[in-house]
Amino acid sequence: MSPNNDKWIAEDLPSMSGRTVVITGASSGLGAITARELARAGARVVMAVRDTSKGTRVARTIPGKTEVLELDLTSLASINRFADSWRGEVDVLINNAGVMYAPEGRTSDGFELHIGTNHLGHFALTNLLLPHITDRVVTLTSNLASGGKIDLDDLNWEHRPYKASQAYSDSKQANILFTDELQRRLSKSGSSIRGISAHPGVAKTNLISHAGGFVGTMNRLVVSVIAQSAEHGAWPSLFAASQDIPGGSFVGPNGPGHMRGYPELAKAPKSLQDPDTASKLWGLSAHLTHTDVTSRSESTTR
Repeated sequence: MSPNNDKWIAEDLPSMSGRTVVITGASSGLGAITARELARAGARVVMAVRDTSKGTRVARTIPGKTEVLELDLTSLASINRFADSWRGEVDVLINNAGVMYAPEGRTSDGFELHIGTNHLGHFALTNLLLPHITDRVVTLTSNLASGGKIDLDDLNWEHRPYKASQAYSDSKQANILFTDELQRRLSKSGSSIRGISAHPGVAKTNLISHAGGFVGTMNRLVVSVIAQSAEHGAWPSLFAASQDIPGGSFVGPNGPGHMRGYPELAKAPKSLQDPDTASKLWGLSAHLTHTDVTSRSESTTR
């Protein structure tokens, strides 16, 4: 199917035979569905999950080639172990895992939980796996990224009054800025690897389970009224992972407000297209995680 098909669905996936796909957070929600559909299309799917017992239970329900490996995105030590143990190529890395509206908390490395899991964990993982990646990196973001207000002087919420909804939006804004800067650096180095952003619109998953109070109640109401199924929510990820689209693409649902519908190539809000902030966030993320994909991409041109 052409990427211009305005009613693309999971059944339109091309053969993924011979391709290896790593998916973070593949033991539930969109990640599990993405894993199932890519395995159905013939891919070898590596489910990188924190709870391997849960991951194994899900993998047993998936026909096709699956492998479950431990990966805790809240721990740089775990991320390093995962990357150090990797052998062979990764055709597609899908940065899918995430937390939403969690109570104030810290990762094992002291990062605020949303920015640490959703952005810094995936930043480090992408960096460390880049020498193995042959095709693309797909990073999931959210419609709520448009409300992000990243504070580069207080990325980890050490000085501001904590607000879970803002922390989540900031982390999703960071996902887009990361992808844009990744693509810029890859292109500059002459690499053919592609960085692509995707968002599911509003999908019925358990991601919002942490949300309490008024914000949680309102969000659950919105989800109950307008959300599409998790299966449909996975379509943008599958589209981004399989279609011949350019690096720097932004994929989301084509319906009203991009909240539901079929996947399409869209444009990220202009407020999120800030090369200066993206570059500064990259530098800060590299410092905090002790990784820098730039040097790797410049030495590995595919």
